[in-house]
This record gives sequence, structure tokens and C-alpha cells, in this order.
Amino acid sequence: MLSADPSPDLTVALARAESLIALTPDYPEPGVLFRDISPLLVDAAALEAVTTGLIQPFRGAFDVVAGIEARGFLLAGAIAIAAGVGTLPIRKAGKLPNPAASIEYHLEYGSAVIEAPGVLEPGARVLLVDDVLATGGTLAASRQIIAELGGDVAGAAVVLELEELGGRRHAGAVHSLFRTGG
Repeated sequence: MLSADPSPDLTVALARAESLIALTPDYPEPGVLFRDISPLLVDAAALEAVTTGLIQPFRGAFDVVAGIEARGFLLAGAIAIAAGVGTLPIRKAGKLPNPAASIEYHLEYGSAVIEAPGVLEPGARVLLVDDVLATGGTLAASRQIIAELGGDVAGAAVVLELEELGGRRHAGAVHSLFRTGG
């Protein structure tokens, strides 16, 4: 694996990408500061910097990128193309006709189910990718899905980590490009 320390040029590009994250107070409910990565995704240079930054510590260590619905799909596609590997969608329940793996997990208010198709080769090294690490439940469940499908998690990467929510307690080791709170 490469060092997680980005080059000076990448550091500047990532700082610019981070500055594009839009902040919306009181969404989806009062007291929540929503962080929207859409402006970053629409900017080609920022998307390239984020893609490079997410790959960097795992380059050569994965065969497939698993993107977690929905913005994780966008990131996984970009990473897969840049790294020359395939991509696996991890979907919300009910989106696949014949899911091979399904995991129910708990959120801070309720529960959710994610699913994946049975297309992973046994022993495939999988990089999990999502946009935001909040409470960690989705990433933890995604790790279980990959194991159930016979793959090995090579790592997990997110664009933004909301440290104040303590997601690493549930998600395990995660490479995050940007962090807030704490």
C-alpha cells in the first residue's frame, strides 16, 4: 500500500475540493448541518482529486470497488475506472431482483436493510466506498455483506467523516479525506 500522505499538489487540490462542500443548516431537521458533496462531484478537478485521494492508500490492494447507495455508486464508478477494476453496487432493500446477500442493521432511529448481487468472485479484495461516515452502521453492514459474498474487505474509504458521531466504533478502520467535528 502507498503512504496515506498525499503529495503537495494533491493536498492543494483536496483543500479546494473540500471548500466546495455545501453546508445547509437545519436540514433534514432543525439542528442538523447537512453537508452536500454535489458541488464537488460536478467539478471535474475536484472529483479527480477526491478519486485520487480515496484510492491512494489502497492502490494495488483491491480488485473491486463496492459503492454504497447512492452517492457511493458515483464515487465507486470513478475509482473503478481510475484503478482499472470493476464495481459492485450495495443497494437499499428491494432494488435488486435476486439479492445474494442481505443484511439488516440498526441506525440511530430505526433500522435499514442493504443487499448485493451474487457477482463477486470468491476471495475478491474489495474496497468499500461511501460519501459520508456518520454513525458507521452502513459501512459495518457492508463489511458483513462482502464477507457473506465470499470477498475480503481491503479497506473502506469515505469523502467526509462526521467525527462527532463516532462512526469508527461501528465501521472499523476507515480512510476519510475530510473530517468535521470531534
